[in-house]
Amino acid sequence: MSKIKAMTGNQSASIGACLSRPDVIAAYPITPQSSVVEGLAAMIADGKSDAQMVQVESEHSAMSVVQGSAMAGGRVFTATSAQGLALMYEPYFRMSTLRLPMVMAIATREMTSPETVWSGQQDAMSVRESGWIQVFVENNQEILDMIIQGYKISEDKDVLIPMNVCYDGFYLSHLTERVEIPSQEQVDEFLPRYKCEHVAYDPQNPMAVDPLTPGEILINYRENHLQSMQKVKDIIEKVDREFKEKFGRSYGGLIDTYRCEDAEIVVVTIGANVGTTRVAVDLAREKGKKVVLIKVRFMRPFPNEKIAEVLSNKKGYAVIDRSVSFGWNSGVLYQEVKAAVSDLNQNLCSISAIGGLGGLDISLNHVMSVIDVLDKAIKEEKQGQLQTMWLK
Repeated sequence: MSKIKAMTGNQSASIGACLSRPDVIAAYPITPQSSVVEGLAAMIADGKSDAQMVQVESEHSAMSVVQGSAMAGGRVFTATSAQGLALMYEPYFRMSTLRLPMVMAIATREMTSPETVWSGQQDAMSVRESGWIQVFVENNQEILDMIIQGYKISEDKDVLIPMNVCYDGFYLSHLTERVEIPSQEQVDEFLPRYKCEHVAYDPQNPMAVDPLTPGEILINYRENHLQSMQKVKDIIEKVDREFKEKFGRSYGGLIDTYRCEDAEIVVVTIGANVGTTRVAVDLAREKGKKVVLIKVRFMRPFPNEKIAEVLSNKKGYAVIDRSVSFGWNSGVLYQEVKAAVSDLNQNLCSISAIGGLGGLDISLNHVMSVIDVLDKAIKEEKQGQLQTMWLK
């Protein structure tokens, strides 16, 4: 039987991981993630988990340890943030291209420099092309639920791709919300113990892992990886439906939408500020502005078809980012949405709004101002002209 508890996002991540029954956890602390692995260490010490905790000297080692354990057929978990993610990048990239399933939590944070430890999404956004599945969540309940779902998605025989559960550092990692915790029996029915069906490393039968690979073979690996990443889209939707049947909660699959009826303009966002944006949409509707919200959940695979479907026949869209695309005068999510709607042959007004960097809040007034600017641009027929707003 499930129970209700007030807990932080990091506690939600720890409990979600524990309920998923990992075999091996590798731990190295970094703000704002540290209490995730601390919580798991306490659960193991208290006999609530039979996982083996490996304390390592760096994040690079943490990913290397879980990589070896996954090769041996184990279910594995770790968590990190920012500079820790940067340090583990070599085995992090290798984890996905070796097609080893796992779940790793990222309590998102700005990247140094200037020196900062506060919230932002630049760390996770910067590794989106590393071959991992990436989900960005809105609240602490979604953290717990998506870690459990993450294993079911990642370990599917048609997927075998590791998954990041990304949540806003401090805004979720350290703040407390009501969370419903399912029982171990419920989770076991939904997510049985992992049985590795592909070839696993066996010391009694040595094999070469990742030998030097020529281009004519490597290109096939990349093709297969991309094809599997597209298959993930259907599996995400399927697992979301199965989760709703078992636990009564659905998150919409690849994206979620709010107030689609008679919509003319679209606000797209991601992560913890989705809740604020919902309130802004309600207020804009009261003022006669027909606004719809798109909550992007998965950055990889990117839900381009779903987003294009919602934006079809709309007048314009604004994307609120908590990260920047250094090669463009815009946010990262904006570029992804722009690419998704490029085949619509519609000359839409568009705004890239960037805020929430370095721990700054994206306030209700910020979101309302974005809607007002977009509405004005549509009325002035500024189609095709990108406007960039800095939400300070």
